[in-house]
Amino acid sequence: MELLKIQHIEKYYGSKSSLTKAIDDLSFSVGKGEFVAIMGASGSGKTTLLNCISTIDRVTAGHIFLEDTDITALKGRELGRFRREKLGFIFQDFNLLDTLTAYENIALALSIQKKPVAEIERAVDTVAQQLGITEVLKKYPYQMSGGQKQRVASARAIVTEPKLVLADEPTGALDSKSAKMLLERFSYLNTQHQATIMMVTHDSFTASYASRVIFIKDGRLFSELSRGEDSRKQFFDRIIDVVTLLGGDVSDAL
Repeated sequence: MELLKIQHIEKYYGSKSSLTKAIDDLSFSVGKGEFVAIMGASGSGKTTLLNCISTIDRVTAGHIFLEDTDITALKGRELGRFRREKLGFIFQDFNLLDTLTAYENIALALSIQKKPVAEIERAVDTVAQQLGITEVLKKYPYQMSGGQKQRVASARAIVTEPKLVLADEPTGALDSKSAKMLLERFSYLNTQHQATIMMVTHDSFTASYASRVIFIKDGRLFSELSRGEDSRKQFFDRIIDVVTLLGGDVSDAL
């Protein structure tokens, strides 16, 4: 079942005298419960794509559908409601509120939706256990490690049970141990809770946790890989092969 459908989108920046095409007639779809990684060299359009899907930015042409909603046509309050109720965001720099505890950061989205206190407490407790952060719920961001902050940010993104979770370089600021722990939690949420995840990454190791990888070059679809029955190591090796074809440096994996 299709959850997200990208139809012939284009995105231009600049003026007529200096026009840059960031996305060039891009089309693909994401099924419900998929874990998809988007890879590409710097300037390939992968972050622009994520920004358009998240409605942070608007496409110049084409359409993006989430279920039956054309999100490119949303405006005003409809757009705000869509972001609150349908999307979860995970940023590389966490974007936690420094004056709130981990619990309060996670609970904020539910409070905005005016959920009952008892329901908020149950939801936060459940997601904290899933991501292994119950011990930091009373701490402020400055009291947490980078890995803990990223897992709190992930908990905040999924606590509302959004239709789609969007992650922009979620492991970019983490050490290898914290990154692996976060990616294993993503896999758990994807396989056990059917969370649909779209993750932009430059790193082949990170991408190997996804069930499918879409490669973008110069704003266009270059290639895609499905993991299928491969082990993660086998999938990683196949990803590296495509990275090589893209002309990337395997040592920094795009």
